[in-house]
Amino acid sequence: MNIYLNKLLVILLLSVSTLSFSQSALKNGPMVGYSAMRETAVWVQTDGEATVSLIYYTIPTGNNAVKKFRSEPVQTSVESAYTATLVADSLEPGRTYTYQVEVNGEILEFDYPTTFRSQELWQHRTEPPNWTMAMGSCAYINEKKYDRPGKPYGGDYQIFESIFEQSPDMMLWLGDNAYLREVDWDSKSGIQHRFTHSRDVDEMRPLLGSANNYAIWDDHDYGPNDADRSYVHKEMALDLFRDFWANPSYGFYDEECAATMFTYNDAAFFMLDNRWFRSPNNRKTGDRVYLGEKQIQWLIDALVTSKATFKFVAIGGQVLNTVAKYENYATYPEERKMLIDAIFDEGIRNVVFLTGDRHKTELSKLERGDNQIYDLTVSPLTSTAYNSVDEKNENRVEGTHYGKRNFGIMKLSGPYKERKATIEIRDTEGELIWTRDIERW
Repeated sequence: MNIYLNKLLVILLLSVSTLSFSQSALKNGPMVGYSAMRETAVWVQTDGEATVSLIYYTIPTGNNAVKKFRSEPVQTSVESAYTATLVADSLEPGRTYTYQVEVNGEILEFDYPTTFRSQELWQHRTEPPNWTMAMGSCAYINEKKYDRPGKPYGGDYQIFESIFEQSPDMMLWLGDNAYLREVDWDSKSGIQHRFTHSRDVDEMRPLLGSANNYAIWDDHDYGPNDADRSYVHKEMALDLFRDFWANPSYGFYDEECAATMFTYNDAAFFMLDNRWFRSPNNRKTGDRVYLGEKQIQWLIDALVTSKATFKFVAIGGQVLNTVAKYENYATYPEERKMLIDAIFDEGIRNVVFLTGDRHKTELSKLERGDNQIYDLTVSPLTSTAYNSVDEKNENRVEGTHYGKRNFGIMKLSGPYKERKATIEIRDTEGELIWTRDIERW
């Protein structure tokens, strides 16, 4: 009798397992990733093993009929926290597509728009399109049992809805996009949990589902606070960063790291890694390395080569702030000088650093002759903010310091030779705090 009962138990367990697999659902996403003229990536995360596909449709224009396409299916697995990056690779330039996610043969429905747009083929044909990007850094999502006791460090998640209401074409996440806690950073399962938890925010979903999302990392989504090249799990952290973001590439030359670059319409973006090569902040001997000479030379090569109207350099820490404290680049003065001198000596124009980290927002500007460099710091999104208006940043543009939660909007407009970037800093409800224009120079 026991033999038959054991067999029955095995059959029941297998049935439950099969049922569980067939009912695997979406845990997080969809999130639109990188965009090109012929393809776009969409990221998803299921709550168990599943086969996922992307179904996407052209939006009819004129007499054009709707066309339906399907991505190659991807099997999610526990090794990558059940994440998948699906590639829509049958696109035509400058077209808007609506999409659906299919999980184990079931097409899912969402209560917000799920669309993406391929980049336009404007070169040699028209003036560049007008477009909008959003940006911000330091997104702390509370989880009480693992947070420090006391007042919650995160809040005002409605900021993501406010960003969505601005209808950005892309969202640039400027580091500290998740906050690894002590319980997280020493294990793969811990980092996977933190990234999953930080993505599981209802207010964030419409933004992720419709704008192109690109990301760099800083210390809190790389490892422990102020983490540097000595972090023993850096390779694992990079693998997980790739699992949870859909950037177009990772690394440069033969270097493996989180850096990448891409073009978006008329602008070029250089996404730097300020952790992988970084020497410890308190190291007293040896070279003080922040980006590393090889990454700097790659950046300068790419900047010199670029014909973009604006060259946006995204990096976790402030570059032009002259105060040598916290994790500002000014605490690595020799390397900072090498980078800034190279930009001016090479005559590279229209360089704007996009930075985060500092839990405050401000615009900085450095001029030499008829050239200039900007540094727009936008922070924090949902982390606790700090008012450091009395900090003696010699390059701060007057009236641009803001010490509360906020996000940035940048609108690029105008003809190619007279291109203009309009910066808007908005509070958690979307109200305008300040605005500035940067004209191509």
